[in-house]
Amino acid sequence: MSSVPEGSAAAGPGRTSPGTSASVTPFPAVGTSPSGPVPEVVGTELGTADPPPGTGPDSLQMKTSLQILRSLDSGPRGLVEARAEERLTRFGENVLPAWRPVSRPRRFVRSLRDPFTSVLLCLGLVSAVVSAWGTACVILALVGVSCLLRSTEEHRADRSTAALRELVATTATVVRRASADAVPREREVPVADLVPGDVIRLGPGDLVPADVQVLRAGGLTVHQSALTGESAPVAKHPLDAPDPVLDGAGPFARPQLCFQGSSVTSGSGTAVIVATGGDTRFAAAHDGRARQRGASAFDRSVQGISWTLIRFMLLTPPLVLMANAALRGRGLETLPFAVAVAVGLTPEMLPVIVTTALARGAARLARTSGVIVKRLPALHDLGAVDVLCLDKTGTLTEDRPVVEEAVDGSDLPDPGVLGWAALSALWTLQLAELPAPDALDEAVLDAADEAGGWGPSAAYEGVAALPFDPVRRVATAVLRRPGRVGVHTLVTKGAVEAVLERCALDGDERERLLALAGRKAESGLRLLAVARADRPARPGAYTPADERGLTFVGLVALRDVPTPSAADALGVLARRGVTVKVLTGDHPGTAARVCQDLGLRTDAVGGGDGIVTADLVDALSDAELARVADRATVFARCTPEHKSRIVSALRAAGHTTGFLGDGVNDLPALHAADVGICPRNAVDVAREAADVVLAEKDLTAIDRAVLEGRHSSGNIATYLRITLSSNLGNVIAMLTAGLMLPFLPMLPAQVLVQNLCFDAAQLAFAFDRPAASALRGPTVLRSRDFLRFITGFGLLNAAADLATFGVLALALHNAAGTDGEAAFHAGWFTENLLTQALVLVLLRTGRSAAERRAGGPLRAAAAGLAVVGVLLPVTPLGPLLGMSALPPLYYLLLGSVLGLYAVGLTAARRRYERRHPAGVEQERSVRKAGAEL
Repeated sequence: MSSVPEGSAAAGPGRTSPGTSASVTPFPAVGTSPSGPVPEVVGTELGTADPPPGTGPDSLQMKTSLQILRSLDSGPRGLVEARAEERLTRFGENVLPAWRPVSRPRRFVRSLRDPFTSVLLCLGLVSAVVSAWGTACVILALVGVSCLLRSTEEHRADRSTAALRELVATTATVVRRASADAVPREREVPVADLVPGDVIRLGPGDLVPADVQVLRAGGLTVHQSALTGESAPVAKHPLDAPDPVLDGAGPFARPQLCFQGSSVTSGSGTAVIVATGGDTRFAAAHDGRARQRGASAFDRSVQGISWTLIRFMLLTPPLVLMANAALRGRGLETLPFAVAVAVGLTPEMLPVIVTTALARGAARLARTSGVIVKRLPALHDLGAVDVLCLDKTGTLTEDRPVVEEAVDGSDLPDPGVLGWAALSALWTLQLAELPAPDALDEAVLDAADEAGGWGPSAAYEGVAALPFDPVRRVATAVLRRPGRVGVHTLVTKGAVEAVLERCALDGDERERLLALAGRKAESGLRLLAVARADRPARPGAYTPADERGLTFVGLVALRDVPTPSAADALGVLARRGVTVKVLTGDHPGTAARVCQDLGLRTDAVGGGDGIVTADLVDALSDAELARVADRATVFARCTPEHKSRIVSALRAAGHTTGFLGDGVNDLPALHAADVGICPRNAVDVAREAADVVLAEKDLTAIDRAVLEGRHSSGNIATYLRITLSSNLGNVIAMLTAGLMLPFLPMLPAQVLVQNLCFDAAQLAFAFDRPAASALRGPTVLRSRDFLRFITGFGLLNAAADLATFGVLALALHNAAGTDGEAAFHAGWFTENLLTQALVLVLLRTGRSAAERRAGGPLRAAAAGLAVVGVLLPVTPLGPLLGMSALPPLYYLLLGSVLGLYAVGLTAARRRYERRHPAGVEQERSVRKAGAEL
């Protein structure tokens, strides 16, 4: 593990000293701890017992370093190679339980679970039963194409996601011996080869490769936000005696335990592995139960529309059979016609168009933005998202603090405070041989450099250093000033409470300073207290006992740095109707300060709460939480369970939610959201759980993905409106004609060819560019909205079809018998295709004429449909399909009907747009989201 995070550089220009480096408090040697040696277990490697069951972190929480080594049959010098190989065979590789790869045939079969695909499959089988082989073949072919497209695209997305695993570190530094008597040696081994009992080295930037217990440490801090959501590093140190204070503390609060999924931010250490592979907490966080997700927005939309159509289709064939039997004396010979009518109501191309539109959108995102859509319906869900939940760390902030101010005890600006803090950080870093400063020290050093000098403190040289200790919570540098003989200056910085305890202050003054620090912390600032004292110079080593009787110097306040693009991205998302909610494990004041810097309102919005703490979440019922979550902007001190519950509450309130996360602690929320989003550098299990993987953890990339989702969803919604309204009109007219005429209004073969022509034209929807109005707000396919639309325009279409009966009666009044039937079939076939072509053009999404004229693919498809409708009856295929040529009078009369239909369609569309303005709900969402900024 040799990777070092960007930004964790050693002292830069101006941070080296020409002075001398005197005595340094040494780190313990291998096999020792700060309190004494850790003896190796005698005969450890000669034993035959493997680590007993339950040697995971839960069962070892209160064991000391020596007890851990004994229970694991190991020692500070590491395992013998032969013993490690034996354990690797017994316990298996140190890899997470992988998701079982899904084969292409299985993906194909799973695609049949789509509601529309299932309906079409059933209709195809029914058509085969009634010997309507042409209809059955066409329907089954459409089902096969749809399933093939979906399974292929999802397989491609999974391959792209699997390739991301190659980007993570794969080795660790382990201490092993060739034999029991050999000298231990450090070497790099694959992480998968680590076993319980292995002794490993940890350094800055290393990923913790398994669950471990610390044996020794020097200023070791780890970043475990991937597990807990805490943005600040956590100090780790050995446990050399049972500590009653830790009784009842959670595993992540145990200073001696580090877990897979965390990373070292500063310091170094040696640790023994206590759990690997599926026994780690990392693996337990994503068991099979956690992966079960409820129905997404796409699933709910499709199911609602599907069941509406299923009811129509189940009702249609019996009605056709009963009506024809009662009025015309026809029996089961009308069953193929009844099935053809049911098929005519079904949007056969929906699975193909949905899959094609989503696949094209996913391909564009991958090509232009590096965004991988693993589950195709998730692209629709992105377009429907109206609430985006995220953590602030790494998304709204850059995860690196900067110095806001340096003040003295009276809260007055004092550059000297920053100078003393920087001097302590510099010499502690150099004299304690720390490989790199932690984030707070780095910020202090950067601020001192930018200030143009460190003031009088720049003349001091380092003598010794007492590095940061998680128990003391302070670090001290011992300095001397050239020319000032016999005096050493101790400069101590660290946690406010810890520094004040070491200062010579009376009770009232200490309380005043604590209150001052508390007010600053409530405003979202992180604080470092600085104190100093002069001591007589001495040759002996300095100890923590010397950190007494200090003089308080002041406070250094730091704040998180917002990501440069975050403010603009939040504004864009608000204008798109997406409300952003911050779910963080940080202090409420810290979260509020970041939101304030970004212009995101955290006060009461709409009469609700701006910031909600985890304590309040615990006290609320699910219904109450849904109401609070709808109003609140920031949720602080959140655990993984809190995040998941908040996301679920938002979904219960009717929102389509997206969640952006990258750690193990985000897994429950990723599964709870309609669409889970993570960056490519997220932990493996987060990438496995997410539906969408971003190239970077960037809100701008999410905006592009949302737009692409609305693009695809807009095309799907337009297709459904046009197709369902046209199909409903045809079915109503066909049922009416079937009762009025002594013969079937259209033969099953003619219905099939008409559907094929319309289906071919409908493919243009997958390649259309929706109007700008479709991109302004969340795009949700609501069955109730579709039902109103298709009912109104379907009745108008049926009226045009029925008017054609009069035209046919007038044009064909001299025809009789078979010739009359063939001419009627031809006339209605032509009229149906021409009206469908008009619908394609006139009902396309778009508020303005310019937007409607922009539908190039649809206009071309409509022209082709019209040409087929006019020419097919007069081609040699016409007689084969039971159609004959029509007299010129029919075309003149039909032109009048179509003209009136176009006028009526245009007037109805304008009336519908006035009563149901495009984007009314979107505009409400936009205004609500805009109120957050």
